[in-house]
Amino acid sequence: MSDTRVSPSVGRAVDWTFAAEVGAKLVRPGPAASDYTRRQVIEQLAEASRNAEVPVREVTGLHEGGEIPEARIVNRPQWIKAATQSMRVMTGGTEEPKGVISGRITGAQTGAVLAFVSQGILGQYDPFGRDGGELLLVYPNVIGVERQLRVQPSDFRLWVCLHEVTHRVQFRANPWLADHMSQALAVLTQDAGDDVTQMVARLAAHLKSRRDYVVDAETEPNSQGMIGLMRAVQAEPQRQALDQLLVLGTLLEGHADHVMDAVGPKVVPSVATIRRRFDERRQRKQPPLQRIMRALLGFDAKLSQYTRGKKFVDQVVSRVGMTRFNTVWSSAETLPLPSEIDKPQRWIDRVL
Repeated sequence: MSDTRVSPSVGRAVDWTFAAEVGAKLVRPGPAASDYTRRQVIEQLAEASRNAEVPVREVTGLHEGGEIPEARIVNRPQWIKAATQSMRVMTGGTEEPKGVISGRITGAQTGAVLAFVSQGILGQYDPFGRDGGELLLVYPNVIGVERQLRVQPSDFRLWVCLHEVTHRVQFRANPWLADHMSQALAVLTQDAGDDVTQMVARLAAHLKSRRDYVVDAETEPNSQGMIGLMRAVQAEPQRQALDQLLVLGTLLEGHADHVMDAVGPKVVPSVATIRRRFDERRQRKQPPLQRIMRALLGFDAKLSQYTRGKKFVDQVVSRVGMTRFNTVWSSAETLPLPSEIDKPQRWIDRVL
């Protein structure tokens, strides 16, 4: 990507305050829980997020220094509000959208999407959040999943924190990552102005030209579902930015899963059971409407990121060790290319 800085502007078309309000109204309530259970999970998640930091640093070899920051334990509406604030920053939005009516419409759409997403997310490190980045853990969803999996709650809560704390360590030890992501997002969301009509026309033509949307995600991962449609109507700079974000996300998620499995046996007694049941849950078929929503919102691509990214990290670490693997965090030039994620030896030959 060029060094020329681009300022994101698409966020100015969204009423982010309204998005948070709509999302909070539409979101389904979390699983029933007593006050005691809620207090317990909040306290245990806060403690687990602190306890996970040291073993994650030891396994990854990433040390950002400083005190261990506190995680913020939130419910679904609180996560939606935090997400809208972060998205506003990421996309160059302001408190006042460019158009009142259009801003409300896009705000309502965004809020509806976030209401759906908030029901499944367990935790998230937000590099664009308050205080220069914060770790959010969504306790109602943690309760719901641990009940569904029928696993030891305290073990599951620490296991979740191992993954999310790894993301915190990734970004805090490598501050340039957030700027790299921000610049790619800026290119991806740059206001197209009068070209929006042309983009919609190209999208419609693309839809009419295709009869079969079933693509092999292993051999053509970027062509599936909404991601494929986005790439079909984007200009080349936007395609490159999208590919950069997809590869970065694949690396970050795969690295976090690798760390979970490396640290887990040492600190989580029932980790084997948790991993097996959690992976089964990832692959479980969803109702038709939910499957459509998951595809449109990129959840299927997210699952691919976990599996493909973990294979990449597993293989590189097994061949060269974690210390040499950490060269990947040196700069944007040392991140894997799209063609290298599934061919880790290519990355080793190019970078090491």
